[in-house]
Amino acid sequence: MGKSVKILVEYAIIIAMALLQSVNYHFFIIENNFAPAGLNGVLTMLQYKTGISLSYTTLIVCMPLCVLLFFFVSRKYAVRSAVFTLVNSFSYLYLQYLGLDSFKYDAGGHDTVFPAIISGVLAGVISGLCFANHSASGGMEMVSKYISKLKPNTNFFVVSFVLNAIVAIVSLFVYSDKGFLDYKPVALCITYCFVSSAVGNYILKGSKTAYKFTIITTHADEISKDIMHVLRHGATKISATGAYTGTEKNVLICVVNKHQLTDFKKIVDKYDETFSFYELVNETYGNFKHVKH
Repeated sequence: MGKSVKILVEYAIIIAMALLQSVNYHFFIIENNFAPAGLNGVLTMLQYKTGISLSYTTLIVCMPLCVLLFFFVSRKYAVRSAVFTLVNSFSYLYLQYLGLDSFKYDAGGHDTVFPAIISGVLAGVISGLCFANHSASGGMEMVSKYISKLKPNTNFFVVSFVLNAIVAIVSLFVYSDKGFLDYKPVALCITYCFVSSAVGNYILKGSKTAYKFTIITTHADEISKDIMHVLRHGATKISATGAYTGTEKNVLICVVNKHQLTDFKKIVDKYDETFSFYELVNETYGNFKHVKH
């Protein structure tokens, strides 16, 4: 795939995710009166209380952040985030005039956990694919990107947790406008955050995880042959010396996918004087077609 085609595909994905986000908010979130995560949750509550469309407030908040990112962080990230913001804002505004109310998931105050789960799954897909294509899908991600530039050691788990906790707590009072405290929006916000985070993380690394085996053995050649014969896989052999005994041994390093994990363990278990351990690898890179073992 040529560079220009690759860029077009990436922008197409970003635009598709922006459209999907407008659908997610219009059909699942706004209709069921709960606030999602991050700055979008604040803007959603603002629309609920004031009637000001999410389209306008998203532009007002996110476009200045894109400008800030452009000059101080990354032009590429800023431009793509701006494209996402513009498409998402205008498509959400357009949806409000299409008369598609019959397609909205209105739980009617009952079983509202289902739209929260659906919207959380969609949000996870959106954030995961946007992140993979160097774009933000919301104001919180833009703020995080800017802070990481200023303070690289900032713990964003803490930052995100604090902001989402504030959104959840505030939603208790925003949506409790019937004379009593309604804890359901808080539960829905938490559900949304958990589901979207889990799905987003899976999109980014779950399908690409692998296992790196390190094997210390005196049977390196035999194990290598078994790996190539059974798994159709190669390995890297390194000569090593035991620090305590001074015994000459070999170290084999091999990365396998999760479907090969059981077969790999069976191979290692066949040999004595063999010690191994494995580590989780989030993703592998490289042009493996030209690697010869």
